Amino acid sequence: MNPMVLRVGLGLVLAIAPTMMAGSWVRGAGKRLAKIEAGEVVADDADDGEVAIATAADEGYCNGDLRKILRRVLQSCGLLGSGEVRGCQPVQAKNVATMTGADFNALFLPLSQRAGIIQFDKDSAELDPQDTGLLDKVFADQRGASYFFVVARSSPEGSADHNRDLSQKRADAVMNHLRSTFKDPDLDREVGMLWLGEEYAQLDQDFCQWSRSGAADKCKPKDLNRSAFVAWIDCRL
Repeated sequence: MNPMVLRVGLGLVLAIAPTMMAGSWVRGAGKRLAKIEAGEVVADDADDGEVAIATAADEGYCNGDLRKILRRVLQSCGLLGSGEVRGCQPVQAKNVATMTGADFNALFLPLSQRAGIIQFDKDSAELDPQDTGLLDKVFADQRGASYFFVVARSSPEGSADHNRDLSQKRADAVMNHLRSTFKDPDLDREVGMLWLGEEYAQLDQDFCQWSRSGAADKCKPKDLNRSAFVAWIDCRL
């Protein structure tokens, strides 16, 4: 082959290759961005489906289901975009989680050593010194995490409407204490709240082994669900 023709051919290939590769990258990035915006995948997910590990906290609990719920809570219940703490009611929580209550609770099992269950008295949203002591300890143990979850519940006594309102008051009591105690200017961008009433994701006695503010003999399901679950969570979104 004529050397001149060969050089021209190679030059054309080398000139076209970057354009083709760039086009492929752009198309792939576009598809990936669409998935990220839909909450199907996070920016740092591996193509083989392996879960991303939390960043600063470096915990291995950040699976795909937890990331989806975290994103939905942040968008629908109070953080991303508006910077307001609104919280989610039980009917919204079911839509946010799109899973059974037992599966929702199971997502948080890897956090058992750093979460807390703030137990309230029956029909009360008042924090006592034992409650605030545990809450302060859990909140101070941030370890670089980005989001603090408050998941408030109530036991089944009383009407569903009453218990929904009661669980909201319990979540608000936690938030008000954090505001007054820590004076954190970023608090409204860090805290996501769910109030579940009696209608979704009730805790069972397996959670008696967790750090909690209730007395040793106050660990029946009705006691555990007069509560607010609190924990720092870090997932790459």
